[in-house]
Amino acid sequence: MNGDRYDDGLYDHDLYEDDLSGEGDFGDEEFDAGMLEEELRQAAAVLDPVPAELQQIAVDAFALHDLDARVAELTFDSLVDALPVRGATDVPRMLTFRAGEVTVDIEVTAQGLMGQVLPPQPARIEILGGPRPGSPLTADDLGRFTGDVPPAGPFALRLNTGGDVVVTEWLRA
Repeated sequence: MNGDRYDDGLYDHDLYEDDLSGEGDFGDEEFDAGMLEEELRQAAAVLDPVPAELQQIAVDAFALHDLDARVAELTFDSLVDALPVRGATDVPRMLTFRAGEVTVDIEVTAQGLMGQVLPPQPARIEILGGPRPGSPLTADDLGRFTGDVPPAGPFALRLNTGGDVVVTEWLRA
């Protein structure tokens, strides 16, 4: 059929010339970018779906992003700042974080962690550990809190003290 002539005097290659040159006339009613985007999204969802675990990690990462939260800076880490004691084994790790007037002292051991919020005040505390849901803790009126499970891997703390939200830097346990 290549080079065949039709009754109207056109050859078959003449029929497709405008389509290949990109000079076709597309009006707004013929081309809807929003509809094309939606069709592409549907095709991607069917042909290459996002794994559920990856989607949950993305949702959790967004949930960890608090625009109003203040970041508490690590001001003391016993692994770096303390003098080693000869013969001491299984020494707890002492950490101090500060964000403005709020200070958080934490002791991490193989049995868990305990700490205190200063100035003393009640607080809701969440131990963040990546894609897993955080472990909730509650600080009493003196700001003291304990957790029975030691953090494994990278962790951070999110404190809700009244109307204030403070998130510590991430550390490796």
